Amino acid sequence: MAKAAPEEQLRLLDLQALDSTLNKLARRATAARSNPELGVVASRVAEVDGELVRATTELGDLERELTRAEDEVQAVVTRLERDDKRLNSGTGTSKDLTALQHEVASLTKRRSDLEDVELDVMERVESARTARAEVQGRTNAVREELRALEEARDSELAEIEAQRGKVQAQRNELAATFDTALLAIYERILARRGVGAARLFHGKSEGSGMQLSPGDLADISGAAPDDIVLCPDSGCILIRSSDWGNQQP
Repeated sequence: MAKAAPEEQLRLLDLQALDSTLNKLARRATAARSNPELGVVASRVAEVDGELVRATTELGDLERELTRAEDEVQAVVTRLERDDKRLNSGTGTSKDLTALQHEVASLTKRRSDLEDVELDVMERVESARTARAEVQGRTNAVREELRALEEARDSELAEIEAQRGKVQAQRNELAATFDTALLAIYERILARRGVGAARLFHGKSEGSGMQLSPGDLADISGAAPDDIVLCPDSGCILIRSSDWGNQQP
């Protein structure tokens, strides 16, 4: 059975306290990184981004349609202006002037029809712009919500890392004061079990949280004070206080 002075074994509780703090900080960091709310809001961002793309595409299509309608109206207006000038000049044969009058009448009707189409498209463009602005507003709001969550996460992680650095430095300093053989046993158990050392208090292992059986307590009672004894349930090193074997009333 491995041995270490009782005082040396007792100091393992200080090392375990620092290791437990490091484990808690690691769990906090994991929880901060995997915050489910971040995933939910990120999904909403992707959703509204998709809506924004669709709204922008629809608006772009309508604006191009409006440009074509405006171009068609302008083309008819240009021809009407040209024909009006020819009519007003009075040049040409009677047949030519009559044909021009018919063309002006046809172009005037065409202009009216095209302007109706243009007006309809303008109204649809305005509606599409309003819809896109509404989606853009929601997109901005959700992105701001995600940004705030990410900033809170990053701030928490920075705080955790600062604490971890301090605790790790304390842990390294303390670990350097232990006998290498005892430290090796402790760290091997810590890596395998998650707890390297725990107190045996009033017959209860604080490593497992279980009350030890009379047989286990008898075995421990027969061990020398400098023997390293292990918890039968958790496998960690049991640190025996002066009243370790006394049962709680």
